[in-house]
Amino acid sequence: MSTRPDSSLPFGVYETPITSRVRERMDETLNNYPAAGFGIGRSSDQEAHSRYTSAVSQRIGSLLEHRLYSLKSPQDRVALINKIALLLDEDEGIDSEELLYAVYNSGLAEPPVLPDASLTKSALFTNAQGESSLTSEIEREIQTADSVDLLCAFIKNSGISVLDRQLEHLRDNKIPFRLLTSTYCGASDAAALKRLVEKYQADVKICYEHKSTRLHAKAWLFRRKSGFDTAFIGSSNLSKSALVDGWEWNVRGSNTATPEVIDKFIKTFDSYWHDSHFKTFDPNIDMERLQRSLRVAKGSEVPGALRQLELSGLEVTPYPYQEEMLEALWAEREVKGRHRNLLVAATGTGKTVVAALDYRNLCEQWKRRPRLLFVAHRKEILHQARRTFQEVLKDADFGELLVDGAEPRRWDYVFASVQSLSASRLQKLNPKHFDVVVIDEFHHAQAPTYRALLDHFQPQELLGLTATPERGDGENVQKYFDYRVAHELRLWDALRLQLLVPMHYYGIADGTDLSSLTWSRGKKDYNSKELSEFYIKSSEKRTRFIINELNRRIFDLSRMKAIGFCVTIAHAEYMAQQFLQFGIPARAVTSELTATERAQAIKDLETGKVKVLFSVDIFNEGVDIPAVNTLLLLRPTQSPVIFLQQLGRGLRLSSGKDSCVIFDFIGQQHVDFDFERKFHALTRKRGKRLAEEIKQGFPTTPPGSHIQFDETTAEQVLRNVKKISRNSLRNVRALLSEIRTTNLKEFLEDSNLQLEDIYRPSKYSWTRLLREEGLLKQNSDKTESFLLSRIRVFLHVNDPHRIDAYLRILSTPDLRYADMELSDQTFARMLVLGFWANSNSQHPGSFDAALAVLRQHPQVAWELEQVMKLSSDSSRIVPQHSDNSVLETHADYSLAELIGALESGSLQELVNLPREGVKYFPDINTDLFLVTFQKDEQVSASTNYRDYPISPDLLHWESQSTTTLKSKAARRYIGHQERDGKILIASRFTKKNEVGTASAYTYLGAVDYVSHHGEKPIQFEWKLQRAMPKALYAAGRTVA
Repeated sequence: MSTRPDSSLPFGVYETPITSRVRERMDETLNNYPAAGFGIGRSSDQEAHSRYTSAVSQRIGSLLEHRLYSLKSPQDRVALINKIALLLDEDEGIDSEELLYAVYNSGLAEPPVLPDASLTKSALFTNAQGESSLTSEIEREIQTADSVDLLCAFIKNSGISVLDRQLEHLRDNKIPFRLLTSTYCGASDAAALKRLVEKYQADVKICYEHKSTRLHAKAWLFRRKSGFDTAFIGSSNLSKSALVDGWEWNVRGSNTATPEVIDKFIKTFDSYWHDSHFKTFDPNIDMERLQRSLRVAKGSEVPGALRQLELSGLEVTPYPYQEEMLEALWAEREVKGRHRNLLVAATGTGKTVVAALDYRNLCEQWKRRPRLLFVAHRKEILHQARRTFQEVLKDADFGELLVDGAEPRRWDYVFASVQSLSASRLQKLNPKHFDVVVIDEFHHAQAPTYRALLDHFQPQELLGLTATPERGDGENVQKYFDYRVAHELRLWDALRLQLLVPMHYYGIADGTDLSSLTWSRGKKDYNSKELSEFYIKSSEKRTRFIINELNRRIFDLSRMKAIGFCVTIAHAEYMAQQFLQFGIPARAVTSELTATERAQAIKDLETGKVKVLFSVDIFNEGVDIPAVNTLLLLRPTQSPVIFLQQLGRGLRLSSGKDSCVIFDFIGQQHVDFDFERKFHALTRKRGKRLAEEIKQGFPTTPPGSHIQFDETTAEQVLRNVKKISRNSLRNVRALLSEIRTTNLKEFLEDSNLQLEDIYRPSKYSWTRLLREEGLLKQNSDKTESFLLSRIRVFLHVNDPHRIDAYLRILSTPDLRYADMELSDQTFARMLVLGFWANSNSQHPGSFDAALAVLRQHPQVAWELEQVMKLSSDSSRIVPQHSDNSVLETHADYSLAELIGALESGSLQELVNLPREGVKYFPDINTDLFLVTFQKDEQVSASTNYRDYPISPDLLHWESQSTTTLKSKAARRYIGHQERDGKILIASRFTKKNEVGTASAYTYLGAVDYVSHHGEKPIQFEWKLQRAMPKALYAAGRTVA
């Protein structure tokens, strides 16, 4: 028997560079286990390259550490260090082995005592016997910190007492101390927070929203100007038991050992600190509010008292997603001149608050209170809406009700039920009496009622609020708004923002085979009668399978409140009967029941008397039962509208409800069934991105939610998505053959496609598609083909001035570059560089020659005009002119356009674009920073952000990794105001867009220096002279 040790690599996951020794062990593994396989990431794979770089750096660092320990001679160690250092950076050489551990004022103090745990390592503290206590470690950390941040769920008097001496040190040495907390669970001591502010001069911010903000984190951050930041993240609240003798675990990270953790801590804390929902705490003003909020959160006081308090002058501030809505409304009115606007967002996501904030904005803009009519279909909604407006306007007397016999006296600000606005009532009201009309939950309306209302009133501003534009009767309320939505809050985003309960979605193969059933290509659906009969014939076997799945996932069916969506009334009645036979109380709720019977069924579900209501489409929209915690999708649905409506029935927030479980019973579908439409509506991903999401088990699902397919379903959906992705161009052609129009906007509206669907296929254009379908004459001109293929790099153009300039330059054949006004010369450079820069095609040699080529091909200008106007029309920005440039803040520009706008020179000089993220223009003494918030789509967002918005007008930015404080660039950045220089920033969220080209940058304009920290890289904070677009801020910030 051989005693030779086995060097085979154990089966499992690795993240190790393949060295010579690892290669040997791989060979031995294969010899011993012929069936062994190896997962190897190549450097050509971006994700593998990123992981390899990190792994090899750690490996070499570890080897170097061991080697230095083994060398006995200091000279040998210094020689080795210098040999390596000189290969990497000339500044990193050493003369001898010396460790700098402090820089201090020798006339005032002794050198500070370092913490026990090295500043370059991480550590775990568990309050174990013989180990330094967390208190003593925090004391040492505080003694060497330049600022301290604490994010802590619960603040107790006992914890303040334990840290009294350390907190006094912070106060006496004027070391900034910031604390973030909330009233979650009502567990904090109000007196402790008061003491922190009054005795220790801490800056304290509190979030009072204990329901939506479940702050449970406990973390300390110790920042140092030396760059050696450290943090404790763990389970210890600010209490004696947690800090001294509790069984608490706290990880200590450092900027050297765990830089990603420290970076994420800093940016997340700063995002919270600048979030308007964390309020600065002043005990002289806010003590009563804090005490009441803690009592309400603890359950010892009803929320009504707190709501009454909120009418006494406290500011109602919008969340970032609500600011997006408000900005979209502003853009629609001010830029597009649209004064009939529709907001779409799931029920319970705060649309009424947005309407009230929008009304407040109009009051400020018009310098008066416009006459208001707020219309809803239920009395409860009207009471709640009036209350919301009162809070936002800080006016407890605002508004009068017109519902259930209540009559307004002044008729200035009226909250009316739609039923109360009868034809006779409308006749008595002047059509222009109300300046602003807001209609809530538009989709509940019966068309004639609302048609009369909308036909009668002629307000200056009409605002519609709806959870879904499409109604169950086939009506689309968008027709009242020119088929245009001002802003839509997607279900995925609402889940991410925790405006809905987490979704636990299970896609389950139920063993049925629908592939041979009749499929209507026009309706894109099965024959309802045939499908219903098929399910009923599946009989008890399918029902037993469904109930087994419920028992598997829910455990306690007694707490289930479910809605089951069926094909027909017969199918719904059959399912109710089947569930009753299995001992589960159920009822079919269909259009055959009276309104009273339906209301009773809903009440029985809410009280638990009935566990499941089966329906066809009554619950798709229009019926709101927040207590529903389970959905059964018992029929195939590929319609995105119906699918999202069904999900929306279960995702409402409700007391005692922590999630909604969704069972989607997916049989073997017909070959023409389209899974991509359904899951694109949910995840906003399609094609390869959706396929990747499915393969990886939906890793980007919002926090708390998850999507899980069983193996059979995953294979079927993945196969279907890949097939549709391969056939996307064929589908576009088929739709074009059917619709037959040369108007791009008309085609996209009729086909329900996006602009990206036309330009995603490589080298395709609208003109090429039209020619292939025989709708335009053929043309084999290679130059024109090249120019048309480049139109895909102009899909972002979204400001009217640039569109007008581009089209004017293209349509003026005799206008030479030298004869143009300076602004048109700039636009000409931008236009030409857009076509030829980084195109891998020979440029014409000069701007005049390039313009001549473009003007010789009118089809290019024809298509470009359609594309740019579509993009501008769909944009929700408010562009503004900037000084000394044609660039407009908040508009989107390609890199080629930015260079063309800021640098003058020949085409030959400008056509090769810079590769770095910084560019200095000496002629105008201006630096341009190109910021990508998400550096790499393949890398986790938790480690990915280097540049990020702290608030809408404050940006964190890192210089290049080689930049030192002594460099010319650093001196220019820091002293730009004294040197009459400018810093301009343009930002984007990701590198690539939906069509696979480089994403455009949103031009943020000029910024002012605020602060800097460290070097190689230098971390800067910049103050934007104009706040960034709210949509960009919401996408770029590190918290939801």
